[in-house]
This record gives sequence, structure tokens and C-alpha cells, in this order.
Amino acid sequence: MSAVDAVALLSGHRVMPVYTPGGVDEAVSTARALLAGGVGAIEVTLRTEVAMDAIAAIAREVPGMKVGAGTVLDPAQMRQAQAAGATFAVSPGSSPELLRAAVDLGIAYLPGVATGSEVMAALAAGHRLLKVFPAQAINALELIQAWRGPFGHARFCPTGGIDATLAREYLRQPNVACLGGSWLTPADALRTGDWARIEGLAREAVALSGA
Repeated sequence: MSAVDAVALLSGHRVMPVYTPGGVDEAVSTARALLAGGVGAIEVTLRTEVAMDAIAAIAREVPGMKVGAGTVLDPAQMRQAQAAGATFAVSPGSSPELLRAAVDLGIAYLPGVATGSEVMAALAAGHRLLKVFPAQAINALELIQAWRGPFGHARFCPTGGIDATLAREYLRQPNVACLGGSWLTPADALRTGDWARIEGLAREAVALSGA
């Protein structure tokens, strides 16, 4: 059994919102606004008690949106997220158990990496779309540029501290398949239900990504 190709699954989705849900209805409205703006994939972080229910609701009610589970820390969370409807999983780091579980479960997986050794471990397990986290804190732009030589077949999804301005520079890198950012779902817009603003941010993100 081989790993599900996350590069293929997320092809064309170059800017991916990293969203922490405050409620199920909020999550559905957020996903609809993003999709209306042209963003077709979302990472829902497992940082609140409603996260699994939010994933299930988006998968059920917003069928055009590819929904993934973020902040996955163990295989049990990965199994639960897949059962809820997640088509991919994302971790801030990785472990041998998670690398194997993704293959066994048949779910696309973006393991988190910050070093060459972690890249090598993920590639050896069959995963080639890797989350680089925390991107800005570890100067990921230079890391990703340096990794083009030794890891030519790897593709990266930097996340952490990236805004619309920085996104443009990351997306210029040939080995960056996509990136994650929370600027698409600002807290004040979520609090006030300003879905038009979120849709507008999605349109801007699609434009800067060249999608």
C-alpha cells in the first residue's frame, strides 16, 4: 500500500485557509464564503471542541470544498477526522506512527517538517507534500530554496506567520505546491459574521496565487 498523493489531491488549491472553528454554523458559513471566493480547500484545526463536528458539517453541507483536519497529533485523531469527512490531514510535526497511519488509512497527509532529517523521514514513508512549520519562525523561504537541490521531488506547504504579502514570495518558489494562512479567516470577521469580507479575501488570495 502506498501513500495517497496529497499533491494531486490539492492540485490547483494553492492558498489554503488555516481555520480554527468557533462553532458549526460559523464553520459552514466560512466554508461557503471561501468557496464563493474561489478557494476550494480548507484546513480545520483540531484546536476547539467543535472541530470534528465542524469538519463533518462542511463535508456534508459544502460539497465543493475539500476539507482537511489540521493539528493532528496522533493516529486516533487522524481516524476520527477521516470518519468525520476529512479528505486530508495536516500535522505541525510528524511521527513514525502518523506517517504509517496515513498510509494504512488511505488519507492524504501533510506531515510537518522543519529539518532535512524530517523531510527524509517523510519522503521515505511515501509522503511528498510536506508542511513547513512554523514557516516564518524558521526562515522557511530560505530553507525551501535550499531544499530544492537535495529534495528535488518534494513539494512544500509552508504555514505559520504568512500573510498576503509574504504569500506572493513563497508561491514564486517552484517547489511550493500550496501554503496555509489564517489571514483569510480573520477573527473580527468571524465574530461579526462578515462573510462578504472573507469571500473578498478569498478572491484576492486566488488572484495572487495565479490559480
